[in-house]
Amino acid sequence: MTTRNSSGFGLLLSLFTAVAAPGMSGCASLAVWSAPKKVASTRASPTARAASERFWQALHGGRYEELPEVLDVLTAAYLKNPNDAETAAYLGFSHIWRVSESARLAKRSPTVTDDITLSRKYFSDAVELAPHDARLLGFLGGMELAEGSIHGDEKLKRTGYFTLLDAKRAWPEFNLFTIGYSMSRLPFDDAKYQEALDYQWETLDVCVGERVNRETAAYAGYMTQETQRGRKRACWNSWIAPHNFEGFFLNMGDMLVKFGQPDVARRVYADARLSKTYAAWPYRDVLEERIAQAPDNVAVFRRPAAQGEARRTLMVQSSFACMACHQAR
Repeated sequence: MTTRNSSGFGLLLSLFTAVAAPGMSGCASLAVWSAPKKVASTRASPTARAASERFWQALHGGRYEELPEVLDVLTAAYLKNPNDAETAAYLGFSHIWRVSESARLAKRSPTVTDDITLSRKYFSDAVELAPHDARLLGFLGGMELAEGSIHGDEKLKRTGYFTLLDAKRAWPEFNLFTIGYSMSRLPFDDAKYQEALDYQWETLDVCVGERVNRETAAYAGYMTQETQRGRKRACWNSWIAPHNFEGFFLNMGDMLVKFGQPDVARRVYADARLSKTYAAWPYRDVLEERIAQAPDNVAVFRRPAAQGEARRTLMVQSSFACMACHQAR
């Protein structure tokens, strides 16, 4: 009797498992799908405000060496309140800064690329918490593209590219530059590099409301349009990026040189001098060198940046990849 009952129970258990297993998988999917989303905090805590101030002091001061401390205080603030979109975004920015300007380091460890993974995570949080901020979407797309490239993950690369396109549509004055800058490491003869360069020209077009001359790059006539309001504020200098204007033309000139147009690049570089803050820009000597070296730099910018080369290299690979726009002094 005992054997018969045990055998029957085993058969029933087997049947139940076979029938229930697909349902359990469906339940798991449903449970994950129905989980509540993170809800953004309505106000920043004193800890978050102090961490934010520490971030801006280091960024505007160009003090790359203070990043470990900045990341510590921002991470502490995030762990206290992981629903603070601003803190998540500052963490994303800080990790971008650390990897983007790693040319400053005497020796770059391969693990510096982990900052890209961390930056993507924090920008993903920031986008979830502040979905209407197209700037964050652009940074997220850039990190998806970068991480996908590092790990040979074609799916993530494509995700990043299309995230960037979404961000571009949402705020072209800001994200045309973002997508172009993100792709400026590509080989000069890659079709996507041509696209990246076209996005720089398009940035100028949407900023001034007409097609800027692709040969003369004449920009002096548009300087009266400077504004700190609306979407076009991204075209000019601001408190966040005190030398955004100068940094934009430095990068665009570099991209034109790499593409093989040093003469046009010289005219684009020279547009940076139109800024009323040009004399105070910490990287004006770099730009003046670029103008003098433009023809020779075609070959220099097309080859991979050498270890320890932090200055005479494409802006995106340099020690001022972020500071050219953000360093105030």
